[in-house]
Amino acid sequence: MNSAPSKHIVIIGGGITGLSAAFYLQKELRVKNLPWTITLLESNHQLGGKIQTIVRDGYIMERGPDSFLSRKPSATQLVRDVGLERDLVRNEVGQAYILRHGQLLPIPEGAVMGVPTEIKPFVTTSLLSPIGKMRAAADLLLPTSKILQEEDQSVGTFFRQRLGNEVVENIIEPLLSGVYAGNIDQMSLMTTFPQFAQMGKEHRSLILGMKSSRPKKQAHQKPAGIFQTLKSGLSSLVNEIETQLTEVNVKKGISVEKIVRDRKQYTLSLQNGGQLTADSVILTTPHGITRKVLGNPDFLKPLHDRPTSVATAILAYPQEAITLDKEGTGFLVPRGEEGYSITACTWTNKKWPHTAPPGKTLLRCYVGRANEEEIVDLDDSEIVDRVIQDIKKLSNITSEPEFHYVTRWRRAMPQFVPGHKTWYSNVQKQIGNQYPGLFLAGSSYAGSGIPDCIDQGKNTVTDVIDYVSSASLSTAL
Repeated sequence: MNSAPSKHIVIIGGGITGLSAAFYLQKELRVKNLPWTITLLESNHQLGGKIQTIVRDGYIMERGPDSFLSRKPSATQLVRDVGLERDLVRNEVGQAYILRHGQLLPIPEGAVMGVPTEIKPFVTTSLLSPIGKMRAAADLLLPTSKILQEEDQSVGTFFRQRLGNEVVENIIEPLLSGVYAGNIDQMSLMTTFPQFAQMGKEHRSLILGMKSSRPKKQAHQKPAGIFQTLKSGLSSLVNEIETQLTEVNVKKGISVEKIVRDRKQYTLSLQNGGQLTADSVILTTPHGITRKVLGNPDFLKPLHDRPTSVATAILAYPQEAITLDKEGTGFLVPRGEEGYSITACTWTNKKWPHTAPPGKTLLRCYVGRANEEEIVDLDDSEIVDRVIQDIKKLSNITSEPEFHYVTRWRRAMPQFVPGHKTWYSNVQKQIGNQYPGLFLAGSSYAGSGIPDCIDQGKNTVTDVIDYVSSASLSTAL
């Protein structure tokens, strides 16, 4: 029988990072037969963080992320581990568009994250001028970028050097900045899209590198979507994890105000006046909250302390009430396109057919991005009115939506500026020295996508077990 003394691990934050940490920590403690206690604290009254699914009248609607990249395996693996693999579904592959001078122009076939890999669609696209196309083609001749020799650079600087300004502003910027609602000229390449830097080093030409990395087309075979989600919505994953946390003390509606290290334990002061002691702590809160509960130590001062605010508007229509002139899955709006409030629009029932009943059209529109956040503070009706007016410029709408939902994510999108990776590495070292046994994870640190957050949660499990085990051993000796 295992005689190891009981220890207490507290996980703060019940988003996908904290849930992943709790799920895999519980699993490891079972395997190792360790009699430790796990507590998960969440300040809201529901788990999941930004993952929030609305189910209504046959619609499946996401307020936050709607899917995850299948090429990053951790999210798919978590779905399998909780037994929901049968509910996985890939997106339908369809034409996406970019708004240019009031017209929806197709993103050239073969463009991967804006980088061309096929000649004909790129040559014939109206998104670029002849000079812009010639400048982009120079990537095939340019030597390896000196930028790649530097520790980090902005995404914008990297792509401008390889492909020129037009490709960046008309194609790459709306595609890439939408992921983080940020400014690509202030976005860390090594943190957000390190695969491009690696590709540039290995292949010199970004175009050739991207082309070689694409799977070969199979004749008469429809390409598979690169995103996955769950038929019942992503909240079904959150709910299933919560159900399976049978050995975790889950406390909702409780926030942590202060964390103090006392000898070899941590004391957590709670907003409700209570206290908890812990042998190890996993902090998955946004960085601003993490700084606050640790007393704002200087080494935690971020390189960029202004996360971006965004909002989404979900609109449901009878199919006959809205005519989409273009067949596809949605469109993006570049920064330079004047007269539009929306930054993107997904024709959700086209991209994810399971999300709307037959005969219905479901739209999800996005507003707000770095330096363009004022719209997020408008009331719901004003946001919806602006969104509908924008859609009417591009589609024929004959009635009001059957219903709508507006969701605001204030200061919720971390901005990873150049140097972020080095900053985070230094933070981890300082945390290890000043707060041994406390571990940081989540969307503020090593990527904000669902798989990135799951990876961070899983990685802390090994760190916690190693730390608590070694601390127990040194105490026994």
